[in-house]
Amino acid sequence: MSQTMIIRLLKTSIMLGLCLIVTGHTLIVSNYFTVEHGIKGIITTAACIAVGVLLSLPTKIYLTVLLMEAEKRYLKNHKSTHSK
Repeated sequence: MSQTMIIRLLKTSIMLGLCLIVTGHTLIVSNYFTVEHGIKGIITTAACIAVGVLLSLPTKIYLTVLLMEAEKRYLKNHKSTHSK
């Protein structure tokens, strides 16, 4: 799998995770869902938020590491260009 495909997949995972977090928060804030479904509704919204966090956090860490490596390569090339 190419680097751009991995990054696209990770960005999609981040967006899906953020959408799940917002959806879970919206469901838990609205009284209708929690009153209508009781404790199962609260568990459902908590699970939605938990899955969203699981999808979004590790991918952010990986993308940050990739960005740091790219910056290191850029600075290395930039220094070698100016030293000539």
